[in-house]
Amino acid sequence: MSEQTVSPLLATAALGVVALAAMFVYLVADSRVGHFARLHVQVPAFLVALSAMLSSLYYSEIAEFTPCPLCWYQRIAMYPLVFVLAVALVSRDIIRARYVVVPAAIGLLISVYHYQLQLNPEQTSICSGPTPCTTKWVNELGFVSIPFMAGCGFAAILLIYAAHWRARRIEQQWVATAPKQGRLAETV
Repeated sequence: MSEQTVSPLLATAALGVVALAAMFVYLVADSRVGHFARLHVQVPAFLVALSAMLSSLYYSEIAEFTPCPLCWYQRIAMYPLVFVLAVALVSRDIIRARYVVVPAAIGLLISVYHYQLQLNPEQTSICSGPTPCTTKWVNELGFVSIPFMAGCGFAAILLIYAAHWRARRIEQQWVATAPKQGRLAETV
């Protein structure tokens, strides 16, 4: 597939995954969605991280876009997430959220900085290398670039974990109030 075909698909997928993750945060109030979020938070996070890793490899290895230094830093934040989440899924172990949230938050900050460099290329940057960080290899829908898509991946992972935390909190509140309601029913 050519880059002219893949980039619009990846841009749409990046926007879609963030929208779905945001809806996921809202929908965990439903007991079934909340139960899924609590037990299987690592599955959607792994799928987002894997697709982000494969997308970045497509751009560098198949489309032959040379990554800039900030692109490498974003990869350094994303690639370990794929392996950490894969090991957790294979071992059926639930890893602490901090091992996913911290790199995702750092990656999101790098993505935001990189994206704003592309929007305002006249500013001085910390970026130096064979490919300037202001280079836009992809410009879909007038605003979606590679750092924007990477930022969407990091944001989606953070939103998925926010849904997990919200589901846990809703369940804890329900458990805390359920015995009180049961005792009230017995006394009436």
